[in-house]
Amino acid sequence: MKCLLIASESAEVLFYWTDLEFQQNIQEQYGASQEEGQGLPAFEDSISTQFAPIIISHSTMMDRQGDSYTSFTTENNHIYVLHQFDECLYIAVNGDGEEKEDDLRRKIYVMKKMIEVRFGMVTLSGSLLRRELRPQDTEQRARLWTHLQSLLETYSHLRENDQSFLVEAVERLIHPTLCEQCIEFLERRLVQQINSSAERAGEEVLHAFILVHTKLLAFYSSRNASTLTTSDLLALIIMTQNMYPSNVDVDDASPEDIENTSGSGPESFYTPEPSPTDRDSSSLDKPVRESTPVFEFVDPDIQMAEDSLHTLEVSPPDQSAPHRVFLEVLLKDGLYPMMPHSMYCLPLWPGITLVLLTKIPTSAVAMSVYTFLEAFAKLEKRLSEGKVGSAAARGPLTINDIRSKLDKFIKALGPSEIQSAQLQNVWMEFKNRAFRGGPGFTRDLIPWCKSMKTQLCGIYRQCFLVESGAADAPRRLSTGLQERAQTMVQEKLMDWKDFLLVKSKRNITMVSYLEDFPGLIHFICVDRSSGQMIAPSLNITERTTSELGKGPVAQYIKNKVWSLVRTTRGYLQKGYSTVTLRDGDFYFCYFLWFENETGYKLEAGEMPTLPDDSAPIGMLAWDYYRKLLRYYSKNHQGEAVKCYELLTVHLGVIPTDIILQHCRQLASKLWEPSRNPLL
Repeated sequence: MKCLLIASESAEVLFYWTDLEFQQNIQEQYGASQEEGQGLPAFEDSISTQFAPIIISHSTMMDRQGDSYTSFTTENNHIYVLHQFDECLYIAVNGDGEEKEDDLRRKIYVMKKMIEVRFGMVTLSGSLLRRELRPQDTEQRARLWTHLQSLLETYSHLRENDQSFLVEAVERLIHPTLCEQCIEFLERRLVQQINSSAERAGEEVLHAFILVHTKLLAFYSSRNASTLTTSDLLALIIMTQNMYPSNVDVDDASPEDIENTSGSGPESFYTPEPSPTDRDSSSLDKPVRESTPVFEFVDPDIQMAEDSLHTLEVSPPDQSAPHRVFLEVLLKDGLYPMMPHSMYCLPLWPGITLVLLTKIPTSAVAMSVYTFLEAFAKLEKRLSEGKVGSAAARGPLTINDIRSKLDKFIKALGPSEIQSAQLQNVWMEFKNRAFRGGPGFTRDLIPWCKSMKTQLCGIYRQCFLVESGAADAPRRLSTGLQERAQTMVQEKLMDWKDFLLVKSKRNITMVSYLEDFPGLIHFICVDRSSGQMIAPSLNITERTTSELGKGPVAQYIKNKVWSLVRTTRGYLQKGYSTVTLRDGDFYFCYFLWFENETGYKLEAGEMPTLPDDSAPIGMLAWDYYRKLLRYYSKNHQGEAVKCYELLTVHLGVIPTDIILQHCRQLASKLWEPSRNPLL
């Protein structure tokens, strides 16, 4: 019994996702109320009717009291969590007891994150976002909702089965030699040749990385690229898994293969036979061999009928077409969220994918739009606080500063586009009221600030979200260039692919740690400064036997680990950085600490406390640890502060002092440069 709904203040459904049980419950409830002879109502209408009282009561409380409820539990133990983002109300429901309030709140924030990656700054305008989430064309709406539903299901599956999404940090594949070779290959061969090709149509590869399932084999960023945040990278991994999902049952290797490759770090070696030299592709300019065309003679009437049928069918998506994604960019002159990029997902083999992120030629428009949006948002905030006149115009970036820049920006857009003409009209009215004999900077300007923000978001939408026409089709990496890039990486990894697929299932194992840490069952260590984690594999499937055993015992321990993470987040939210607890036959420990660049442990100090309805702790939907590092660094000016987390599970019979000694030794050992040089 699970559901997630996005609705407008008028109870209009903007998006929904339900599991089969919730869907059947709604259909039975509203199907039974129909009169005889009438068909079942559309599910969208039924779900709107079901949630309308909640939406209306929430909106009424906000209007009359300026406050509303964020969660409630019904008599039948159904949990409802609500959160208002601008003009959109998110509601997550669970009725089977599998999810707590924190899980539902996390799901809401992750959904918001995926929508931001999909629509960019259009999410800053409630009216435009409503139109994007609920297109008038029913087929287009069905495609969009199906895509978003699939993303949510992919995230839920990863969070339930993948430790990296449990703790929201990226896991690297541990094989230093191969990782270094692949990074060098991406830098000196792949990215360099793509960016020097005439077929790139003005795009520039900023980031290139290779994924083995959800684990990162190699990652390269060009010199003029901004750092890709952990939040964005995790979102891109979700998108990649959604396009090319990992089939665990099919991909599971035999026990013999696992036994041969279960070593960790530099202790495991794999040296394949060299490939024949004639198979090597030395350049992207080398043409890809195409299959020989086959000619068939068909009756003209039959051919005409088939062509007519094809025109009625929805054409399949172009596999070579990139996905437009909006990611955070940090430059010397400031932070720019939701900047447009093109994302190319090139499958190498099932489970192994090459991802390219490119900068598009018109990205400077997005930077200008964000600068203007920020200025109008700050002015609106000052006016709402009662500051008028010169006090409202003060600040690091004011309307006076951007006035001439915005004039030039509108002039460069040209008057031909309807959207730019509307922007020009609103801007002229704003200037008349603010500068040319009007009332000046008073509260009367607030509606015009909102109008300017809406018009700027409209320009952004026109430039980056509206589907390109035929004239704009070449503005992407050519199909041939993508195929040659794909072939180059395939030939590089041809002899490693089977090893990589097995290695991804057993990245590191507990075997190599048991001698030094007897009684240790499992651990997860996270470097929150870099957003990377390291943990022994926990693959519990019917076909394979893990180090934890097989069947109920292994699943029980895995469930305990997932429960431990949820528990420690609750304590961290209340300001605790250390948690130790005994649960039956197990002893759990959690530590969060800070270090400087030299590895010297810093005093923890007082940790911030968060309200119960705050954004969930993590790095995917809301980067709690980035804010925590800023908070802590205030007392360590001039030092580069790093943040780490360690979770351990020991047998309960091990003495407490030995467990704490293990934790200290394990923390220092895991990040030794000699052991994991790429982490």
